[in-house]
Amino acid sequence: MGLIRLLISDPAAFVMLAVLLLYSVILHELAHGWVAYKMGDETAKWLGRLTLNPIKHLDPIGSLMLLVIGFGWAKPVPVNLENIPAPQRRKGLILVSAAGVTANIIIAFIALLLWRLLSPEPGRIVYQVLYTLSYINILLAAFNLIPIPPLDGSKILMGFTPESFNRVLYQIEPFGFFIVLGLLLLGALNPVINVFQSGIISLISLFLPS
Repeated sequence: MGLIRLLISDPAAFVMLAVLLLYSVILHELAHGWVAYKMGDETAKWLGRLTLNPIKHLDPIGSLMLLVIGFGWAKPVPVNLENIPAPQRRKGLILVSAAGVTANIIIAFIALLLWRLLSPEPGRIVYQVLYTLSYINILLAAFNLIPIPPLDGSKILMGFTPESFNRVLYQIEPFGFFIVLGLLLLGALNPVINVFQSGIISLISLFLPS
């Protein structure tokens, strides 16, 4: 993503983009907790995670990765679906899991809308910041839609699949990070991410002025 080059060539743009990207992953996690809270689970509120205070959310390694390679994460917001009334629990699983991805898509939409309305010249700070902000948020949303535990896509899928299948996913979850990492290194997830990216871009394009 050239973020390190941006730090060297334009420190002001780097700082502006760094703040926006860090809040992108913060809003992703905050969205999970907020939707869970609205559906009856107050876990995130009790733990002080329904806040925009970055100290409550930032993961040191995830933040560093985000600023160095343009891809990172915040500390997961704890959610306890058992606190959601039983008739709403599957719906809750879907909505809570989709909330983070939705937050990233909204951020990307706002960035692209401003980019379209302002029509900044290539090379200007606004051009670089808005383009990179939209690109990374689309990438974050697409990556999180992969249906492998512990990514959000697996939780969304579990809202539609039978308990027998969900138990298999729960058994995989402790090893999910290594499975995802291995598949990424092999390039096996690239086609999946590309499909989700294309779908997200098409969705956003429907709402952008021509």
